Amino acid sequence: MPPAEDQIVRHLPTGGGELAYAVTGSGPALLMGGWWCGHLALNWADPLFRGYLSRLAERFTVIRYDQPGRGLSGGATVGLDGEIAAVTELLDALEVERVALLGGSSGAAVAAGLAARLPGRVRRLVLYGAFARGADIAPEPARRAMVAAVAAHWGLGSRVLADVFVPGASRTERDRFARFQRLSATAEQAASALAESYAIDATEYLAAVTTPTTVLHRRADRAVPFALGVDVARRVRGATLVELTGDDHFPWRGGASAVADATLRGLGHPVRSRPEPPGPAAVTEREREILHLVAAGLTDAQIGERLTLSPHTVHRHIANARTKLGVRSRAAAAAALRGYEPGRPGI
Repeated sequence: MPPAEDQIVRHLPTGGGELAYAVTGSGPALLMGGWWCGHLALNWADPLFRGYLSRLAERFTVIRYDQPGRGLSGGATVGLDGEIAAVTELLDALEVERVALLGGSSGAAVAAGLAARLPGRVRRLVLYGAFARGADIAPEPARRAMVAAVAAHWGLGSRVLADVFVPGASRTERDRFARFQRLSATAEQAASALAESYAIDATEYLAAVTTPTTVLHRRADRAVPFALGVDVARRVRGATLVELTGDDHFPWRGGASAVADATLRGLGHPVRSRPEPPGPAAVTEREREILHLVAAGLTDAQIGERLTLSPHTVHRHIANARTKLGVRSRAAAAAALRGYEPGRPGI
């Protein structure tokens, strides 16, 4: 399988259309469902997402896919049951006999449906930021207004959603996430996806799950209230609820190392907690200067010549910055620092 720094996207014809998927890492199979405005290529370009995924790929062969009709997948959207059927076809095509499932947000309903339908093939289930019924996320007038805003003005709607999904981000990062959403989906696709999320009812699937299940939820999640995670845990027999700190909806943001640890424990891999990387604020002025040159495409030798440093010293500065940023490559370090301004929240 490709290492965590590489990604190969493949396509599988299914009854619900062409399904785009990528496989990363090594070990037992772990299926990771789609996220809001998920996009295999654009998510992979996010160093925070890739850092979280890399933790999982150290122990698992992680299978990711774009939902039918979204991201890099073809065809039309197929609804909850149609997606479950398409993903079952993917597991069959990859000859995966036993699999663990990680379902986040609206993808938790798909994971619960797979676990309910394929109890003999699913060995562990982790649900993150989950809800049983989309109608419980917000009052009906608020849901209707949000879908209308996205459909009528995707630029404004994407910024409103950024405030919900990444509430603690800097203005630069919120703008970046808003742009990510617009690149991932058209206004029509986004409005349809949001409406479908609000229409989800996974209560019967959750009640039928017999797989060992862990429910992870951040206490101050603004996109999906914590109470809905508690509700999900109550609906699954024998489920373990793990309360996490923070208000970010996506597991690769905020205290991502703690979320990765909790995810791995839920998947049956006890781990020692890793200290959270100190982040962009800890990157020195010299390290920032070097990473800007990395982003410009210069090699260590070229940077050393420009700054009157040895290539070894340049390499050491880059390694130190990577550690502080919690990323695995020089390119990811340069990307993680892009847009950061000292004195403001980092990215």
